[in-house]
Amino acid sequence: MNQQLYSSKLLENVVNEFSKLPGIGQKTALRMALHLLKQETASVQQFGESIIRLRNEVVYCKRCMNLSDTDVCEICANPRRDPSLICVVESIRDVMAIENTMQYNGVYHVLGGIISPMDGVGPADLTVDALEKRVKEGDVAEVILALSTTMEGDTTNFYIARKLKDAAVKISTLARGVSIGDELEYADQITLGRSIIHRQPFEMGE
Repeated sequence: MNQQLYSSKLLENVVNEFSKLPGIGQKTALRMALHLLKQETASVQQFGESIIRLRNEVVYCKRCMNLSDTDVCEICANPRRDPSLICVVESIRDVMAIENTMQYNGVYHVLGGIISPMDGVGPADLTVDALEKRVKEGDVAEVILALSTTMEGDTTNFYIARKLKDAAVKISTLARGVSIGDELEYADQITLGRSIIHRQPFEMGE
């Protein structure tokens, strides 16, 4: 492949930075950089400042580990949400996917991943202990395990259920409307919404 030649080192630097983003190749990065050059200076400054503020000011909610602009996220702070119902998800993108269904009125707990020995991710790398503390200290009636229907997701479900087995809390899981092997963020809103509504008791097995 021929090396792209740039007449401006500044342009080359911006293209290289954009191309580090997921799914962005050199050609797309170049189009983005050239697009910025056509914009008003104030618009480009606002774009850059918003990225810097994102990196410097966004925090994790101290209750659910979701992204937030304050110590407690808008979902946890909303008095209309049901704090006795906790939906456990793998990532922040899963929170967004479930919120888009408009079928859930509880709160969340973001694990920050799922147990995957092949990837070097164990229980200690997740926020399971924080979840266990929330359940034992709070007035929690039900925990919904809304993880991907993969082997790793099922392993994490089982681990969490074992950790919470002595707590006086109902443990449920999504109805299998979400296909085996699917990740929540790619499920369509109707299917995911129905899976939440028709959730089932979690079976520990033998």
